[in-house]
Amino acid sequence: MIAAGFGFRKEASSSSLEDAYGRACEAAAPEVLATVDDKAVAEAFRLFAEELGLPVKAVPVDVLQEQETTTQSAASKARYGAGSVAEAAALAAAGPGARLLTVRQISADKLATCALAIRETS
Repeated sequence: MIAAGFGFRKEASSSSLEDAYGRACEAAAPEVLATVDDKAVAEAFRLFAEELGLPVKAVPVDVLQEQETTTQSAASKARYGAGSVAEAAALAAAGPGARLLTVRQISADKLATCALAIRETS
């Protein structure tokens, strides 16, 4: 299972999400997109997921906070209690024992981040 996790500002467009996604997903194709639950309903995110034809997993804040992230964003830590929303969402969506394939990648406009996580299945 490969999951792409996203963090983004409310001003982010689908182009912002696409840019971050392109930067993170050079090596692998995700099966699901994930973000914190209050962002999962954002129009730009929903449209982006529809364009890709991928399901969305909304991650509760308490689950996000349980994830160990490689990178640390002060804004993410202050608002959600997680070092990186993108990394934490990817890890949570991929499931127990998941590991990061790609740390958060930031869109050129600095409005979106994307990270990939994988959980090996036998």
